[in-house]
Amino acid sequence: MNEIVTQSLESLRGVGPKLAERLRNYGISSVEDLLFHLPLRYQDRTKLTPIGALQDGTEVVIEGEIALVSVSGGGRRRSLLIKLQDGTGIATLRFFHFSMAQKNALQKGDRLRCFGSVRRGAQQAEMIHPEYSRSFGNSENEDSLTPIYPSTEGISQGQWRKLTDQALLILAKNPPTELLPKRKNDYGLSSALRFLHRPPPGADLQALRDGSHPAQLRLALEELTAHQLSMRELRAKSRERAAPILEDRQGLTKRFIEALPFTPTDAQHRVIKEITTDLATAKPMLRLVQGDVGSGKTIVAAAAALLAIASGYQVAVMAPTELLAEQHRRNFANWFSDLNITQMWLAGSVKGQKREQALAAIANGEASLVIGTHALFQEGVQFARLGLVIVDEQHRFGVHQRLALSEKTTGESRAHQLIMTATPIPRTLSMVAYADLDCSIIDELPPGRQPVGTVLIDNQRRDEVIERVAHACRDGRQVYWVCTLIEDSDTLQAQAAESSYAELADALDGIAVALVHGRMKAKEKDAVMSAFKAGEYQLLVATTVIEVGVDVPNATLMIIENPERLGLAQLHQLRGRVGRGSAASHCVLLYQSPLGQQSRARLQVMRESNDGFYIAEEDLRQRGPGEVLGTRQTGLMEFRVARLPEHEHLLDEVQNIAEELQVSQPQAVQPLIRRWAGDRQAFANV
Repeated sequence: MNEIVTQSLESLRGVGPKLAERLRNYGISSVEDLLFHLPLRYQDRTKLTPIGALQDGTEVVIEGEIALVSVSGGGRRRSLLIKLQDGTGIATLRFFHFSMAQKNALQKGDRLRCFGSVRRGAQQAEMIHPEYSRSFGNSENEDSLTPIYPSTEGISQGQWRKLTDQALLILAKNPPTELLPKRKNDYGLSSALRFLHRPPPGADLQALRDGSHPAQLRLALEELTAHQLSMRELRAKSRERAAPILEDRQGLTKRFIEALPFTPTDAQHRVIKEITTDLATAKPMLRLVQGDVGSGKTIVAAAAALLAIASGYQVAVMAPTELLAEQHRRNFANWFSDLNITQMWLAGSVKGQKREQALAAIANGEASLVIGTHALFQEGVQFARLGLVIVDEQHRFGVHQRLALSEKTTGESRAHQLIMTATPIPRTLSMVAYADLDCSIIDELPPGRQPVGTVLIDNQRRDEVIERVAHACRDGRQVYWVCTLIEDSDTLQAQAAESSYAELADALDGIAVALVHGRMKAKEKDAVMSAFKAGEYQLLVATTVIEVGVDVPNATLMIIENPERLGLAQLHQLRGRVGRGSAASHCVLLYQSPLGQQSRARLQVMRESNDGFYIAEEDLRQRGPGEVLGTRQTGLMEFRVARLPEHEHLLDEVQNIAEELQVSQPQAVQPLIRRWAGDRQAFANV
């Protein structure tokens, strides 16, 4: 093994037990870890800038002679002012936090070298709290850009630089092993590391900011390859055990599809065929079904469930909320009413004797179809012959949760897994976050579904919008009014659900208005939503808890307040609550002015498109993967160098390299994963 991989931190000067512990707690256990702990950004201290050439917003080094030292203001508003001149101009150094000893140590005529951010003051350029040191006219400029490292409490930037200085000396004598296949015109690993820790003067700062420098691309390629291999290992581990062969031996699936009052779309037929092929093999299916809001994923899930039941196995259907699970329960009960299938319900609200009866029916195999929430994978739930796990709205669960449910099998077999999401996932993220799954896409809406017309309206026209709501309700339609906060806030200009509810109930005389938000108990929420679905309320004022909700075909209008506060994918999910019937539906984005240019551009995407996949791509481009996916369900490493979508163009090459390594250099796979993931290997020990 290469010495640099295991060389201890204590071998470095200045690293005692306390600092070593802090570093280990931060995920750095060896010199190699230190080398792969890369800067977030850089400061250019390699050249002096004349004071007369200072520009607003730049970070620069200046040097000059003190012309004046004074204290301005009084009490807590005092500040220390230093006037610095160099013959080309005068700059003000301003310190809001200072001591008299600091003031007295700075005398007129002293020379200072300073580094800081420039802002344009009333009369001349200013630096607020710059770093400074005395200069005797012979100060040398830095010989590389100054790195700024990600850090943790108790480790200063100076310490990071001293530690990485030593690590780079070790790197020069003992470079880490090259684990990727050789590529043409490629940065070597050691050269890329050296460059990114200490970029030379004149390095392209813009390329480094954008993540497009060749040294960054070299390391991003390796990091993404390590992640891809990690995900492939997860997939291989998940498929080590055999799974039951599930086939439509009783013709249940065929009878179900023929009995539907409509014809499934070609996309639904295609995805059902892909699932049928998977389930007919003795390897566990791991399939993600993506489909836009209203594309008919539940029909696909029902067809898959019948394949398992026809083969004598049980099916578990898990949804993130009791409301959505209850909707599945009703749908499945309706569709399967003539098929003699015993269905069982298990959620957190099922207590006492009812729970005991449910657990017994699941354990003895009497219940063929079990529908519920996360209660399904809790201790005490044991299936007799679990053959298929269906997880709806995967993004609401952690990966470990769905894996825990698939482990509820007896003997050596493992259940098949069908994961569904109505949050379209860009190809970029599918290749990274869901590389352990096969993907199917339902890219067609059922006939008769109309796109939802979307408009942007300034909150100043609120009265007009309320009148539009009244008109829709009096026409026999139902309306959602979505707020982004529960309580009023002085700092956020957002109408809270409670105050909007009071306002609308007062303004809309004779119209039944209900309120639902995340702080209500599950039973209360479900009761309100059920009453709304039944038509007892015409207007539902809600927070984003309705993002994943019930199907109300009569709801044709949605108002979303402060849409600028939400991501595009979430807005698209919310909008999907309307347009579920045959009547024309509309969504009003009621924004708070003034609306920034970036926010306006985002909302225009909603106005122009109903395509969830296009919207998801735009969301990724604008907000990044962490915001789009959230961290709960991704299991992604926190990438050190790789950025998405900036490095999307590397992903096809990453797939090829991962394949090549597994076939021709399998001995490199584990070291590569360990180098980049360390203890954080994706989904370790699942």
